[in-house]
Amino acid sequence: MTPPNNAETPEAAPRPSNFIRDIMVEDARIGKHSGRVLTRFPPEPNGYLHLGHAKSICLNFGLSKEFGGATNLRFDDTNPEKEEQEYVDSIIDNVKWLGFQWQEPVCFASDYFQQLYDWAVQLIQSGKAFVCDLNAEQVRQHRGTLTEPGKHSPFRDRPIEESLDLFARMKAGEFPDGTRTLRAKIDMASPNLNMRDPVMYRILNAEHHRTGNAWCIYPMYDYAHGQSDSIEGITHSICTLEFEDHRPLYDWFVQQLGIFAPRQIEFDRLNLTYTLLSKRKLLQLVQDNHVSGWDDPRMPTLSGIRRRGYPPEAIRNFCANIGVSKTNGILELGLLEHYVREDLNKRASRYMAVLKPLRVVIDNYPEGETEWLDAVNNPEDESAGTRKVPFSKVLYIEQDDFKEDPPKQFFRLSPGREVRLRWGFYIVCQSVVKDEAGNIVELRCTYDPLTRGGGAPDGRKVKATIHWVSAEHAVNAEVRVYSTLFAKENPNDVEEGKDFLSNINPDSLEVLADCKLEPALGTLAVEECVQFERLGYFCVDKDSAPGKPVYNRTVALRDAWAKIEKRGK
Repeated sequence: MTPPNNAETPEAAPRPSNFIRDIMVEDARIGKHSGRVLTRFPPEPNGYLHLGHAKSICLNFGLSKEFGGATNLRFDDTNPEKEEQEYVDSIIDNVKWLGFQWQEPVCFASDYFQQLYDWAVQLIQSGKAFVCDLNAEQVRQHRGTLTEPGKHSPFRDRPIEESLDLFARMKAGEFPDGTRTLRAKIDMASPNLNMRDPVMYRILNAEHHRTGNAWCIYPMYDYAHGQSDSIEGITHSICTLEFEDHRPLYDWFVQQLGIFAPRQIEFDRLNLTYTLLSKRKLLQLVQDNHVSGWDDPRMPTLSGIRRRGYPPEAIRNFCANIGVSKTNGILELGLLEHYVREDLNKRASRYMAVLKPLRVVIDNYPEGETEWLDAVNNPEDESAGTRKVPFSKVLYIEQDDFKEDPPKQFFRLSPGREVRLRWGFYIVCQSVVKDEAGNIVELRCTYDPLTRGGGAPDGRKVKATIHWVSAEHAVNAEVRVYSTLFAKENPNDVEEGKDFLSNINPDSLEVLADCKLEPALGTLAVEECVQFERLGYFCVDKDSAPGKPVYNRTVALRDAWAKIEKRGK
């Protein structure tokens, strides 16, 4: 049997494959599940989604769409102490932002608490589960090691009726937290530690974000996950490699219960240089105020990269091209930035902005006059059209675009040298004005009015073009320039006695408070991304206020001069 008509078959649309897709192609060929495909994305609502989740989202939603199926969004909300409605809301928002739509309604493991409880009772009745009075530390001590088998709990063989009674009383709230658990009765000698009588339920008197205080016992993830998949009829339960050793337990529960059995398939996690993708460690960064919040643009959360200006299309392209395997590796952060640049290069309008302004006075330009020059919005997209940029007697240029004593290969502005102003005129620096401390505060220049638009009628050439902003029309702005949050490629590579926090980059954020932007940049909407010519891609931040925009640098442009300077050191 072939995939449904709205699926793209390998014959109809050849595309890069992977082992998970190959499994689904074969399932479709043999008519497994009558050709039905239903995947799921099952985050725990105990933090914000990050780039690793983006890979899973793209894989689950992408494969189900290809084979004419659907994807469930399900919250595995089985740990009320760490879960919050804030996380639920952010996850829903980020999946939408990434461009995907799940099969309604949104699902929650907590929707299945009664069914999971009833199935647990069924396992007790069949002699496959028992109530254990060992505490958490005693359970660990009994588990054994990778080379030594575990020991049976002294409560393993307690009568079924006694376990049923105790389990009901656990549910009724008769016992304190941690005093009893419900455990599966499997094999304490199994080489797979997950099969050594794992805990299914623990007592936890904590208010749940959805069920309130209706429950004081909560299922463990390993018990709830497979049964939730089964209830929903998930055909392909795709998860990351750390769950590979949990798959025998996943299968054991559904087999013992005699319910629909999804197929769990594991793939490699996403790992990036200079980046941590651990919700626990990201939460620590937030709680300890190393960042401004989950949406800090230095964070690898989807909320963070969205605020920084990463387009969802770039994330989808990145995830589609990095491949899926059974071996964990690490990718260069630069590869992700490549896809961001590639996408923004096509869509982002170009503007001029001066981040570290140096005042320039055009001595031979008429006082009080303004003329409006034509500027191309995006050379990659003719339909983007043009805009008008004001030119006047006083301008701002970048401090780095002038050197009083220029080194070799520096072709920008210097005394007596002529350069082109982007979309404007040729200018020559005639003199330099300094303050009492010897700092350059102003350049006195002249311009050639015959070079309007960037060319000289006599055919003379210049070696550099620099950007600028008219002082009279400039919008004052704050610009935040971000670098990697961690100084080491592997943030977990730490000296003895230290933790990952010791690798935080102290220079990960530079705030430039006196930037000058061309007028159009003062009216853009929050999250709109643009290119500051010669500087990089920047995004309007939510902290912007009327008359005082704030921009975040999304990603830098490649800087040939920076490479030259680095080689010269």
